[in-house]
Amino acid sequence: MSALTVGGFTAALFFCGCGRQAPKIPQKKLPQVRVEAVKTEEMSRAVVLTGSVEPYRVARLASPAEGPVVRVRVREGDRVRAGDRLLAIGRRTGVNALIASLREELKKEEDNLRRTGQLVEKEALPKEQLDMAAAGYEKIKAQLVRAEETSGDYSIAAPWSGVVSKIFVKDGDFVAPRTALVEIYDPSSLVLRAEVPEKEAATLHNGMSAEIGLDAYPGKQASGKIVRMYPYLHERMRTRTVEIELADTIALLPGMFGRIRLKLESVTEALTVPVHAVVTTPKGGSAAFTITGGKAAMRNVTTGIEDRGRIQIVSGLSPNDSVVVAGNEKLKDGMEIRRAGPPVGNISGHAKPGASPANKKKGDGE
Repeated sequence: MSALTVGGFTAALFFCGCGRQAPKIPQKKLPQVRVEAVKTEEMSRAVVLTGSVEPYRVARLASPAEGPVVRVRVREGDRVRAGDRLLAIGRRTGVNALIASLREELKKEEDNLRRTGQLVEKEALPKEQLDMAAAGYEKIKAQLVRAEETSGDYSIAAPWSGVVSKIFVKDGDFVAPRTALVEIYDPSSLVLRAEVPEKEAATLHNGMSAEIGLDAYPGKQASGKIVRMYPYLHERMRTRTVEIELADTIALLPGMFGRIRLKLESVTEALTVPVHAVVTTPKGGSAAFTITGGKAAMRNVTTGIEDRGRIQIVSGLSPNDSVVVAGNEKLKDGMEIRRAGPPVGNISGHAKPGASPANKKKGDGE
């Protein structure tokens, strides 16, 4: 091949190559994150419990003797006053048979006493026999008098004013002694009773405030306080019973279900971030990411109280910091990132002074 031919082929390749564009180098896709300003606010550590409304003053009245139930005068829900008659236990049928038997016994003792007296007068018997006959007569006579005094029905009365909660019998039932008949409760003694886990049991004290929500009143919050703490833990459940009295005037009924929030610890000015802004480091510690010069900067942090989706930062951040709150799952220290938008608010809900685009510091964003 001649030199002319080679030169022409080379020139053709040159001109052909000049007509094409150089291939584009793909740009690196940076992870996108959302940032939120650190807040200063009150934080509290609380325990959330469930409980039920129960009366602490309850009377379960029982039968004092055997007999039929007669004249039941009340029903569940009735209000009664102290001394009101609730029902009676019939006694006359059984006692009348006893009285008739005692009268026969008394007649026999009377005849025996008369015969013994006649024999003593004739000196056929010693005087001691007359004394014994007289004692036997007086004994049966006393039993007869006692039986006649108790021949009336037993009346069951309310010991104090309250509400009838349960009736265990009805007219005509035949009951034995100590059988439960009626239960009443004092509506002024209604409290919210709850079980506190052993972990928090020792931190409680009387007068501790509580926030209460009752399922019977959805959307309403009531306040209350601990008025009584039981002095022991349940052996099986390892919980401590507390009684909470509501400060608000609310119509309560036994058995109502309540949700209770007890504030165990409070910090007035705590630095807080959303819980998901804190990640776990490979060594098991806690960290949060800030942005410096368009790169993620990992800060080791010490956390404190966690409440309602936010967590206290004890050390590692300052009030002027902003932290990554979304997109931090796979971030590493020094990784270039792209921010989705400006920091989300601050404690007052307004932008920080100097946070406008004209005043934004270099390296605090892109």
